[in-house]
Amino acid sequence: MDSFPRSLNPNKHLREQFVSNLPGSSMLEVSALLNNVALLMLLRHTFCSQTVNDACRSLKSYLASVALDYVFLVLPTLLIFTVLAEWVYICLIGLLLLLVFFTAVKRTYSLPYMEGPNASRASISSYRVVMMFITCLCILAVDFRIYPREYAKTETYGASLMDLGVGSFVLMNAVTSRQARNIKSSMSWWKAAFKSTTPLLLLGFARLASTLSLDYQVHVGEYGVNWNFFFTLAGVSILTSILNVPAEYSGILGSVILVGYQSWLTNGLNVYLLSNERGTDVISRNKEGIFSLFGYWGMYLVGVQVSYYLFFENHTTKQRSKHETRIRICLLTIMFCATWLMLLGWWLKIYRYLKIDYQP
Repeated sequence: MDSFPRSLNPNKHLREQFVSNLPGSSMLEVSALLNNVALLMLLRHTFCSQTVNDACRSLKSYLASVALDYVFLVLPTLLIFTVLAEWVYICLIGLLLLLVFFTAVKRTYSLPYMEGPNASRASISSYRVVMMFITCLCILAVDFRIYPREYAKTETYGASLMDLGVGSFVLMNAVTSRQARNIKSSMSWWKAAFKSTTPLLLLGFARLASTLSLDYQVHVGEYGVNWNFFFTLAGVSILTSILNVPAEYSGILGSVILVGYQSWLTNGLNVYLLSNERGTDVISRNKEGIFSLFGYWGMYLVGVQVSYYLFFENHTTKQRSKHETRIRICLLTIMFCATWLMLLGWWLKIYRYLKIDYQP
């Protein structure tokens, strides 16, 4: 898509072209990338569990924990996402073998591992930290040639690492949200919305002002002329505050929104969003970002119920055992894998007949 408005700076136009018109990669490759990161996290916790437990007890243990994070997470992830991108499947097999080896060693020597009521919180924190690191890495690296072009956001249809990243960021917010924890606010909905969205709106306007003042490249086909991801997060927060649904039912509403939005896209909205048609009004200039709110909102609501189902339901009692929690995780894993396989078959069918990638 052509940028709008056109800058007189030729270097800006070249930089915009560098991140535009990209087809993405395969869903299998994206899954392999993320599984590499998951295996690195498991290796970190399996091989260095005692350091994790003792990290908060002394400065020496804390510094050792930070150093191990760089060795096991930061540096390997940086390499896999850049110079080792062509060997992503080999890296996956190698990490899996290492995990099996260290797990066997752990069982042999009975190395301690963090368990108890704080285990779930630590796992959620690890997910948030790694997700934030990957987000920062991709945002900073995408402007350089060392970052594979197939990992950058797709122009129209397709699957890529950064496309999945924005959805994962929304899911990360849902996992630790007040809605997922079923915390009732004493404030009215508009006060709660104002409190939660003010920092995001300030960041959004700050980014808009900085890009305009620095004449920084803006890929208009991503969010629009003036929109950015901070505005999207603020919009999701406002919509959630207006329609405050209990966590145990939010997934139903989220699914309805996602199905309705997909139907809307299929029946003509997609043509409008992919066209170069732009007027002078705010909605037309930022159509990609504004209309994507429905998809992100639905995803957020589904994430709220999944998080509530796994971590926070009956959290004030001891009724749920580890066995029950594991059963729930297994059931959700089976459901998500079946959904992924179904969508993968749909994606391959559309790819075969239309010769384009498709991202549901």
